[in-house]
Amino acid sequence: MTGINEVAKQIHENAVDHGWWDEERSFPEIIALCHSELSEALEEYRSGRPFEWYACEECESGRPCDPEDQYDCANYSFKEKCEHRSKKPEGIAVEMADCIIRILDWCGKEGIDIDRIISTKHEYNKSRPYRHGGKKC
Repeated sequence: MTGINEVAKQIHENAVDHGWWDEERSFPEIIALCHSELSEALEEYRSGRPFEWYACEECESGRPCDPEDQYDCANYSFKEKCEHRSKKPEGIAVEMADCIIRILDWCGKEGIDIDRIISTKHEYNKSRPYRHGGKKC
């Protein structure tokens, strides 16, 4: 695996540029922020929303606008140019991405070689027995 270190560096630089590291953050705070993103993903799931959606500012209900659903909106054929769709992506996958972004931000700050660590851990996981010990979710 390659390239994740560069992504982590860019993510951290963006966070610094936007003031998120003006004050030092503790490791427990980083973990809590990751938990909050995962909780938001769970709430999206529990609400039955799609993996990715955009609020439709034209609809009074502000219902999700699924970019992959041709029946979702009269503007589907030119969804990228729709004036009524908010610019902020929402949904389960987006919240999961937010958690990854938070983790990579921290890795970038700490100078962690996340490329190497992910590869090392992945290789180890490939050597483990099936369900390694019968564990369940």
